[in-house]
Amino acid sequence: MLIALMVLFAGLLAALPLAALRSGAAARLAHQLAGPARAVVTGAFWISCAAALLLALVQMAVVVLQSVFALSVIALQESTLYLFGAMFLLAGGAALLADEHVRVDVFYTRWGARRRALVDLAGLTVFVLPVCALIVIAAGPYVAASWAELERSPEPSGIHLVYLLKTLIPAFGIVLALAAFVRMEALVRALKAR
Repeated sequence: MLIALMVLFAGLLAALPLAALRSGAAARLAHQLAGPARAVVTGAFWISCAAALLLALVQMAVVVLQSVFALSVIALQESTLYLFGAMFLLAGGAALLADEHVRVDVFYTRWGARRRALVDLAGLTVFVLPVCALIVIAAGPYVAASWAELERSPEPSGIHLVYLLKTLIPAFGIVLALAAFVRMEALVRALKAR
């Protein structure tokens, strides 16, 4: 059931901006939904930024505690994994939204704006959104099992929130899908303006 809902969600994210090419009502709805979607992606990015800052501070504390005081705090060491996961997985959507993701292009830079927009739109529809759906669907049972047993750290003094760490995987897929939706809506708006 959850898998069917995720596939439906990804399909709607793909279809709405594409329908906006032909329908004014779909364009208005896509534009209205793009604002909240952008807010979610931006919020995830700010969480990612905070995690990066905390990661640097915590890692420095771990090194100082080990080097100067010969202390090893397992929870502090494990927190670097949680912070790195949050930093990496929650920032992907913002990179896509800002069009700062990695491109392997030979011809793209020489093309006009309309052709680039069409290629971006096709890439988001054919590649990005299906991969986002696949990430969420594939991670679903893995994360659900972790939540079902409230998975704990293997270390007695570790962080006993492993299920929250694993939840970052489908969160990545959802944030990336929302960023793709916002990007698609902007591309469709630009194509219609021409």
